[in-house]
This record gives sequence, C-alpha cells and structure tokens, in this order.
Amino acid sequence: MLRTGLVLGLLALVGPAAIDMYLPAMPRIAEEFGTSETAVQMTLTGYFIAFGVAQLVYGPLADQAGRRLPIFLGLGIFIVGAFGSAMAGSAEALVAWRAVQGLGGAALMVVPRAIIRDQYTGVEATKLMAMIMLVIAISPMLAPLAGSGIMALSGWRAVFFVLAGLGVLSAVLTLLAQPETLPKEVRVRISVRSMLRGGRVLLFDPGFMGVTLIGGFGMASFFVFLASAPFVYVEQFGLSPTGFSVAFALNAIGFFTASQLASWLGAKMGMRRLIRRGVTGFTLFTLALVGVALTVGTTLPLVVAGLFCANACLGVVIPTSMVLALDDHGDIAGLASSMGGTLQMLAGGLMIVAAGPFFDGTALPMLAAIALCGVIATVLTVLMLPREQYA
Repeated sequence: MLRTGLVLGLLALVGPAAIDMYLPAMPRIAEEFGTSETAVQMTLTGYFIAFGVAQLVYGPLADQAGRRLPIFLGLGIFIVGAFGSAMAGSAEALVAWRAVQGLGGAALMVVPRAIIRDQYTGVEATKLMAMIMLVIAISPMLAPLAGSGIMALSGWRAVFFVLAGLGVLSAVLTLLAQPETLPKEVRVRISVRSMLRGGRVLLFDPGFMGVTLIGGFGMASFFVFLASAPFVYVEQFGLSPTGFSVAFALNAIGFFTASQLASWLGAKMGMRRLIRRGVTGFTLFTLALVGVALTVGTTLPLVVAGLFCANACLGVVIPTSMVLALDDHGDIAGLASSMGGTLQMLAGGLMIVAAGPFFDGTALPMLAAIALCGVIATVLTVLMLPREQYA
C-alpha cells in the first residue's frame, strides 16, 4: 500500500502543483499584461472548468482501456498546455493554455481514485486516500515557495517550463512503477448508452450525489481562497511573493494534518458522522471569521489562524467524501470518479466566477465567499446525510 500511495500521490501532485506553483506570480502577471485581478483569476477558472469537464472523458476511458493509457494521454496534453502557458503573449492566451493544462491534468485526478477503488474499499481506501492527500499536501506547502524562487531567478514563465518537466517525470514514473490494476476481462466497453445508464444511476443515487456535492462545496471554498489569496496577502497585507508562500503553507498545514487522521476517525465514529462534524466545524469557523471581519476588521494572523482551523475540518471531509462516493459503485468506478470530480470542479469554478464581481482586493469578500460554501455544504449535509443514516 505504501508504494501505491506514493506513486499515486506523486501523480496526483501534478494537478495541484499547476495551481499552487504560479499563485505568487498572479499579481505580477496582471501587471505585465496590464489587466485586472479578475482577468488573471480567470486563468484558474479556465483550468478548473476544463479540468472538471475532461473528467467525464477520462473516467469511462479508464473503465474501457485500463488505468495506464488515460494517465499517459493526460500527461501529454498537460505538457503541451504548460509549454503554451510559458509562451503566452496575453492574459486571454494564458487562460486558453491553462484550460489545455486542465484538460490534461484531469486524468491525474480521476485515474488514481479509480486505481484505489480497484484495490480497496471503506476504511482501507480512506487510509490510502489519506496517504495521497499527504503527498498532495506538499504542494500548497512547498509549490508556492518553489514558484517564488523560480520567479526570482527566471521570471514567472519559467514556472510553466518546470511544470512541463514535472509532467515528463510523472510519465516516466508511471511507466516504471505503476502496474495496470484493471484486468481486461472486467473492463467496460464505452458506449453512449452505457454512459447514460451509468450516469443516470449516479445522478439518482442520493448517497453519491450527497457526499459528492458536500465535498464539492468544500473544494469550492479552497478554490475561492486560491484565486483570491495572492492578491489579499500581497496587496492588503503587504507580503512579498515569498511571504505569501509561507502564509499559504501555514493555511495548508491544518488540512494536511487532519487528512492523516481521517481513516482513524472514520473507523472510530463512522464516515458519514465524520463528514457531518467536519462540515459543521468548517462552517462555524468561517462564519466566525466573517463576523470578526465585519465588526473589528481583519489582520493577517487572524485570517491565517482562522483558515488553519477551517481547513483542518476540510481535511477530514474531502478524502472521506471521495471514498464514500465510490464505495457502492465499484463496477463503474471510473465513471463515478469522473462524474464526482466534474461536479466538484464545476462547483469550484462557478464559485470563483460568482465571487469575482465582489472581490476588491481585501479579505472580507474572500472570507464571505468561503463561508457561503460552508453554509451550502451544511444545508446539503442536513438534507442528504440525515442523522438516521448513521445514528
């Protein structure tokens, strides 16, 4: 399990690194292209939406062609997008090339989850998912620092050349260390009819939709933070790119630490109860932050400390919801993984678009949008994970 966790974690690291590594550059990109903060935020929105939609392709492809082929296909597209982003001449071109990156990076979110489902379920799957989260958690802690260092040496465009190199390294790793986990005799042939039938099963399964959307709005809150924090931390709080990277890493530590306890807590109290308590804690912390911001204002230590606690709650919600969504759908794990990922990424992209008009470079709109995600997740939890399911 350890080797599988490390390999899949390193593969899954590519997508988050493509987000986190260039975050310190966002204010500089806006300045170089002479465009607005909202326009630069669209480079994230384009990535997220393309990332989400592409999962609908990679999931069924992984069920028919096996798990390795979609990984190689996705990495190839990702590498092309990274080179295009490095050479973009305008904000609009950067948005387009970032979307290409998202189209490729989606494979590295869908397929590792399906590989886990091929081999494990329940608490054991949660343990492996938490191991992957451990590796992924390195990205928000180290990728912004690496990005700011690369910027200091060679400018922001070099970040995307490094990401292309990471894609090549991941392809070599997959070739050498990740065996195929889906035997040919159990593969599902792709057809529009079977996809529609499987999609209908998933869409009308309240358990699948419930935990998917709960996890989706938890992810959406983090996406809002990703799109807003570079400007808030640099412009309102006056941090350098390196200072932003350190503050960003502190916010990620809470998520990383809690994710490592998810399997133990899930076994102890039940996975559904764990999700409910995690969502409740996240919502309370973010609403408290908004209340303080409205009454006495915000400071950097307050925002970092509050988001640390809120993200710790997300750390038990997201890996648990990912596993729970697939538990009853092993025969269509690829499709279930891709549909779940699509819904989650679309929720994140749409929340960035919805929050954009209210963003003014200060912390309050960011915190309010994050808290709104928590409120929506809480409502979904009450409606779709009632207490009687796990009392």
